[in-house]
Amino acid sequence: MINNKLTYISLFSSAGVGCYGFKVEDFECIATNELIERRLNIQKINNKCSFNSGYISGDITNENIQNKIYNEIKLWNKMGNDRVDVVVATPPCQGMSVANHKKKDDEIKRNSLIVESVKIVKKVLPRFFVFENVPAFWNTGCTYNSEVVSIGNMITSELSSEYIIENRILNFKNYGSNSSRTRALVIGVHKSESDFILPLELFPNYREEKTLREVIGTMPELSWGEYDNTDFYHSFREYPIHMRDWISNLKEGQSAFDNIDDVKKPHKIINGEIVINKFKNGDKYKRQIFDKVAPCFHTRNDQMASQNTIHPNQDRVFSIRELMKMMSIPDSFKWSKLSLHDLNSKSYKEKKAISKKEEMNIRQSIGEAVPTEVFRQIANNIKKHLNQKKIREVDINKIIDEEKLADISNLKKYVLNNKDSVCFESLARIIELSNAKRYSHSAFYTPKKILNEIVSVLPDFEKDEVHILEPSVGIGSFIPLIFKKYDYIKKVSLTVIDIDPEMLDILKVLFDSKSIPENFNINFINADYIDAKFNFKFDLIIGNPPFTKLSSKDILKYIKNSVFSKNLTNLAGLFLEKSLLDSHNVSLILPKNLLSNVEYIGTRNILKEYNVESILDFGELGFKGVLIETINLTINNKKNSKILVKSLTKNVKIMQPKKYIFSDDLPYWVIYRNDFFDKVSNKLIFDVFSVFRDRQITSKMLNNSYNGDSVRVIKSRNISDDGSQIVNIEDYDSYMDLCKAKKLSVYKFIDSDVVYLAPNLTYKPRLLRKEKGYITNGSVAILQKKYDFEISEKQRLYISSQEFRKFYSLARNYQTRSLNIDNTSVYWFGINKEV
Repeated sequence: MINNKLTYISLFSSAGVGCYGFKVEDFECIATNELIERRLNIQKINNKCSFNSGYISGDITNENIQNKIYNEIKLWNKMGNDRVDVVVATPPCQGMSVANHKKKDDEIKRNSLIVESVKIVKKVLPRFFVFENVPAFWNTGCTYNSEVVSIGNMITSELSSEYIIENRILNFKNYGSNSSRTRALVIGVHKSESDFILPLELFPNYREEKTLREVIGTMPELSWGEYDNTDFYHSFREYPIHMRDWISNLKEGQSAFDNIDDVKKPHKIINGEIVINKFKNGDKYKRQIFDKVAPCFHTRNDQMASQNTIHPNQDRVFSIRELMKMMSIPDSFKWSKLSLHDLNSKSYKEKKAISKKEEMNIRQSIGEAVPTEVFRQIANNIKKHLNQKKIREVDINKIIDEEKLADISNLKKYVLNNKDSVCFESLARIIELSNAKRYSHSAFYTPKKILNEIVSVLPDFEKDEVHILEPSVGIGSFIPLIFKKYDYIKKVSLTVIDIDPEMLDILKVLFDSKSIPENFNINFINADYIDAKFNFKFDLIIGNPPFTKLSSKDILKYIKNSVFSKNLTNLAGLFLEKSLLDSHNVSLILPKNLLSNVEYIGTRNILKEYNVESILDFGELGFKGVLIETINLTINNKKNSKILVKSLTKNVKIMQPKKYIFSDDLPYWVIYRNDFFDKVSNKLIFDVFSVFRDRQITSKMLNNSYNGDSVRVIKSRNISDDGSQIVNIEDYDSYMDLCKAKKLSVYKFIDSDVVYLAPNLTYKPRLLRKEKGYITNGSVAILQKKYDFEISEKQRLYISSQEFRKFYSLARNYQTRSLNIDNTSVYWFGINKEV
């Protein structure tokens, strides 16, 4: 930034109508590229760029044109600008637009212009990028690496390693435009910013649409050919006078083709005969309706034969000023070097001459533009974010100490005084680290990247009123995104529960009445969700419940003689099962071991009665400084046959048949199951071992030297990579006093040579046939044959093969922390029938 000035680049910028919103928000335009010179000249009239070299006319596929853009960036870098803040691209969309009936043969190639935009984003690496196009944009084909792929896949392939990307289809009538205009908006946030802001938060804000009467109803009426004396751009565009009979008697909503008399229908006279024009589109020659939202219009808004162009009660097409109001183009936007005062002062003849020269360029520019207010809101949201203070972790701890924020009253004052100037994420982190109770309550801040994934799979609602519950709200990480996700619903009742009353007091400061959208009402409840009762079902329960282990008292209270599964020992399981009863839709962050642990067998059986819509696998990315793997389950009552499975750590996204991954033939859910998994499964005999693992030996009981009264204790690293031998490792090998060893359960195996050893907690499984004379600690599982069978050397070695290890990683759902070999997971140590 130079003097706190934010910067942007605009590609396919036309007359600059849309990105004028960035100028309104005081952004500096480094470079603007447009193919058509007369459109670019309008940008010059509006002083969009500080330097004339910033106006770049030409084909963006030309390397010289791209280099001109890069040279402007270098110029600004020399002036002290550290980075381009935003790249905006609105490539031509005729080839894919539903509004255009005449698609051309080279549309796929022309759609590939977006590829050039993506290349520029990839090279420039702005903090943010914004693409706007027709609704079909994301799924439309483009040429990429000599192949035709969807634009969405191309953008994701090229940019997802650097950016968090959100694609939404919006009707702009609710997001800044004063006319109906359904478009695709794609916003990308560079990952250097994504800890603090997500694309969803940058989208324009929802608002109720305005009627055409509200937008232009007070504009003066115009007679044939008249110019409003106070506004040159509000004028009656003339047309062949005989066409007036076609529309003069039309009521609002009627088309000239609705006239009974053929003479009054749009027609031509050929050889003295009336030939009615073809009626391909119902919006042609149609009088618009005052008390409905203004229609979507296009570049040929100068003629009645185009779509949605005729005024509700005057025999003319909409004036330029009326079109500007429908497109939320501010009056400050200039179409001419002459001021409005000078234009108004011209004679009628001079006005007609100016209109003849300039009107079509203006009308076409408006018809292909992005409504200014849409981009202005995005620019404003970006500016608010970049102007807010972000506090580093090391500085957070200093602030907590200096401001004495462990004191709840000091913390409340700090939040109140800083919530506008400090970003929400920094405040949330300060609140979390100031809360001395967070460990006992298992309350941790949910990172933005996790929130982004969860919100992307939340349900949409087609109802006017929705009830949402956050059952363990903590510092309210979900709340801002819930606001944004459901901004289109007329009334949202959000109930937030927390067991900590002080945390709720902080939240009431953070989310006071000024911070809550008009369509939301928040009900704060201090309670334990498990004990809370409601007399209605919520539409959605969303949250990050505590992962606390249940005490024996809690188990007695909640598990015995209750509706909960009998084996549950973790509070998260209770939250999930209760949420299923309390809501039509559930989306919760949960321990990943829910997929496989024996504790959750009952829970998994319950879930089979519902529709698990998606499983998001976060691995260890869930919580900073907490070594636990997490997933998110989104659940409802639909009857879908497939489920979305997505891994953030493996970059995997697949649709899986539910019966396939939840099969009763498997010991638990195998969410990444595939053909390879099945191929290996078919040659293995499973469920041949039971398992014993020591839980008594501690490091204090061991020593690293042998004496006459010692017994060796084998640990996981002592087992060679192929399981063929015991490996001696200096300063690692361990021994134990014989008298102590005899008191342990594992001692019963000291003279056994018919069991097998397998290292625990590893993705490199191997089997070692135990010899007599030693025991193992908890890092090694002891596998006992369930029945009498022989294991050949080849079968034993197969367990350490690359094929089995790949299979095993799938069988264990790519877990990294929950890799204990227990009575459930030992199932996978099978015997290969083919060796």
